[in-house]
Amino acid sequence: MMDLSIRSNELELMDDPNMPFELLQAAYIDINKCNNLLGGESITLDAVMGLVKEGSKKSYTILDMGCGDGTMLRKLSKHLSKYGVSHSMIGIDLRDDVLCIAKEKSSEYPNISFKKEDILKADSSLSCDILINTLTMHHFDEHRIDAFLKKFVSLAKVGVVINDLQRSKIAYMLFKVFGFFFIKTEVAKYDGLVSISKGFRRGELIALSKKIPSVTHIIRWKWAFRYVWVMKFNRHKN
Repeated sequence: MMDLSIRSNELELMDDPNMPFELLQAAYIDINKCNNLLGGESITLDAVMGLVKEGSKKSYTILDMGCGDGTMLRKLSKHLSKYGVSHSMIGIDLRDDVLCIAKEKSSEYPNISFKKEDILKADSSLSCDILINTLTMHHFDEHRIDAFLKKFVSLAKVGVVINDLQRSKIAYMLFKVFGFFFIKTEVAKYDGLVSISKGFRRGELIALSKKIPSVTHIIRWKWAFRYVWVMKFNRHKN
């Protein structure tokens, strides 16, 4: 059992850029299965739809920072299309192998594109209406999270949706049981536990939100052991 009193800085196996491509693909299958069974993706879908319903735009540009294999973008695109919301999407990631998987799986989505980019170096060319960050913020080093959040706010015009893990002993133990029955790859089993140890507690997210003024912050706990953090902007950007 890891010490969960503070955020872990342990690297996940999938952080290894030299991981064999086939193993990476298999791990993503497990991760997506896990998120689907536990309802994690619906958290982002609902939060984005909340921002859309409150807005008056005819079309939305959505940026996914740390898009992974693009699963979230594909599901969000289907969801928005179901409700007649016009949209275009850009997935950002640093890894060529991950983007290769994302592009292949998204070949039937002409409104989704992908780009290799360092998030902190992203400029105004990646300006968007809504920025999403799903199960990625826990990868950020403690001393760099403020910089990432400021970058998110600088790029988005309508709002930001962050969906990430709660760090808790209960979540850690339940994931061990869940992984035994439902996860095939050892990579996904191991990385799932490390991810929880790198997750957040509500007080930590509130402390981060206080560093971002002139923004309406909504932080809520969601099943299964997630936090959704929605930032709504009280100003308009040109």
